Amino acid sequence: MHTFACLLLGMAMAQLDGLIVTAALPAIGADLHARTGLVAVTAAGLLTLTVATPLHGRLGDLYGRRVCFAGSVLVFAAGSAWCAAAASVGSLIAARALQGLGGSGLIVAAMSGLGELFDRGELLRRQGWQTAVFAAATLGGPPLGGLLAAGPGWRWIFLVNLPLCVAALLLGLRGLPAKPRRSKEKFDVAGSALLAVAGSAVVALGTFTDLARSPLWTPLLLGVAAVAGFLFVRRQRRVRSPLISPRVFADAVLKRAVVVNGLAGAALYGTFTYVALVAALGAGKAGTGVLLVAMTAGQLVLSASFAALARRRPDMTAWGRFGCLLGTGGLAAVAAAAALGGPPWLLVPGLAAIGAAFAVCTSAYTVLGQTRAERELLGVTLGSLTFARQAGGLAGAAVFGWLALATTGGLAAPGLAVVFAAATVTMLVAWLTAPAVTPADAVSSSS
Repeated sequence: MHTFACLLLGMAMAQLDGLIVTAALPAIGADLHARTGLVAVTAAGLLTLTVATPLHGRLGDLYGRRVCFAGSVLVFAAGSAWCAAAASVGSLIAARALQGLGGSGLIVAAMSGLGELFDRGELLRRQGWQTAVFAAATLGGPPLGGLLAAGPGWRWIFLVNLPLCVAALLLGLRGLPAKPRRSKEKFDVAGSALLAVAGSAVVALGTFTDLARSPLWTPLLLGVAAVAGFLFVRRQRRVRSPLISPRVFADAVLKRAVVVNGLAGAALYGTFTYVALVAALGAGKAGTGVLLVAMTAGQLVLSASFAALARRRPDMTAWGRFGCLLGTGGLAAVAAAAALGGPPWLLVPGLAAIGAAFAVCTSAYTVLGQTRAERELLGVTLGSLTFARQAGGLAGAAVFGWLALATTGGLAAPGLAVVFAAATVTMLVAWLTAPAVTPADAVSSSS
């Protein structure tokens, strides 16, 4: 039980990290006398967290979950201490990048560690705890960040991580699996560099609005991402010890799951920035928060019931397709609501369906990866699924915003209708691409 607790703790710290900092940005800017660069405080951590995700998956497969989890905790703690001591925005940005590097390892180590420790039935029974941690981080992160910034000061947002890191480290060293096998394989440094370049270009486009809408930087970064991505794929096919083994994609179900995660990430996570804007169309600033509760409620209801329902119907591919269908319907409703000026009677069910799709897609494809992947490729598989979802969300945010500007000139009601219509099409493609329903016994369980 203490091992499960340490993994949940690590996952909670990483997921809280970005949400809690966002709420404190005004206080950080005032204290450090920063008028510019605040966006990079969150973007730096997001960039390294996203790009490093598949790297941590491979490291865990090669050197064991215990070593990689402990290393991630130490890096995250060092980044947190540096953030708390930062005397300038530049120093804080660098510290956040280090913190994101550790945070990505915590997430991947938690998911792959759970997949290594438990079989499918036990994973489903414990899925409720994982979704509860995610929901608590989503709901509690922004208010907690605001309270700490207004009370003892924004530096305590990072200082509170340190005792939590000590607890996670002690628990992880006691119970996590050590290196599972002897291997002469080596870590693919060159492949990691190519993936970092391609991923950084995508993340930069999805994070910095000026880059995503620049006639110079947009095509340049797209070209860099395409070339580096091509070279990375070619290297993975030829190198003896690839960073992301082609064997992961030899499984048709997992290959499609990675693609669907990227598309669903673009449609669901990529529109998150625009949800508040479309809610404000019909409710104004005062009622926007009330409308957004519908999305949170949909997420919480499905999160709370998924574990029980999935034990009765354990086919994760069917759940994944259901999540994509929910997302398609919800995004279509929000697109129609934006076109009509944001009537709440249409927005509420649409937002609830989007929240439910978040919960179902994330849970279903995580459990599918945990139970279907080969044991020696567990970290790589889960890292690939997570990376696809995160990078897809960042790319989606940039592309949808660009489409709105190119077609309507802004993010008023017509532009938001374009954003959510494009996301609807993307989610529909995800549903059509999703792996077909398979019998329960076709999905392997942990050995």
